[in-house]
Amino acid sequence: MRAVCISDTHGRHLSMNLPTCDILIHAGDMTSRGTLREAQEFLDWFSNQDAKYKILIAGNHDFFFEHANEEEIANLIPSNVSYLNDSGVGIQGLNLWGSPVTPWFHDWAFNRNRGEDIKKHWDMIPSNTDILITHGPPFGILDRTAHGMNVGCEELQSTIRNIKPRFHLFGHIHEGYGQYRSQGTQFINGSVLDEHYNLSNVPFCFNLRPELSTYS
Repeated sequence: MRAVCISDTHGRHLSMNLPTCDILIHAGDMTSRGTLREAQEFLDWFSNQDAKYKILIAGNHDFFFEHANEEEIANLIPSNVSYLNDSGVGIQGLNLWGSPVTPWFHDWAFNRNRGEDIKKHWDMIPSNTDILITHGPPFGILDRTAHGMNVGCEELQSTIRNIKPRFHLFGHIHEGYGQYRSQGTQFINGSVLDEHYNLSNVPFCFNLRPELSTYS
């Protein structure tokens, strides 16, 4: 199966050309201001993409998804899209888990304090997770800002060391775009916008069959 990862589209999705894939994954920040209208416009586009499976999490800009109740969100999400919020889905023998949570920063959506407050969310991640999707990066991996600071989550880093998913997909730190492999996990920061919010980065494509594992 061919997968494509994107993140941090911030309303610029209509300007994108996506590669053909079986699984399309968006790692959060689909909107700019987090309004219902922005979310609806994105979901109309996302649900019409040519991929059999479409997986979505929210990000720190996506306030609607934090403030809406479960029924409102369920009514909004198209039937062919899987929305994950500290929850998982199985696809052809693969276990995927997604969370929008990021360490506290200026009171954005889904912010949690570092330490025990955010660790509660990472403790929910099942040990058999193959593909982990979080909005933010783990500490020290594709998380360096333009000011040279590593701002990823230490508690998430520790959880990943224990679980060792095959893939960890995220965004949030636009200037961290790229990929990195360590201890059996392929880390992908799929932010398609750069730190100036220009659509500069291409979607990541990768193969989910271990014997054909390729990354581009």
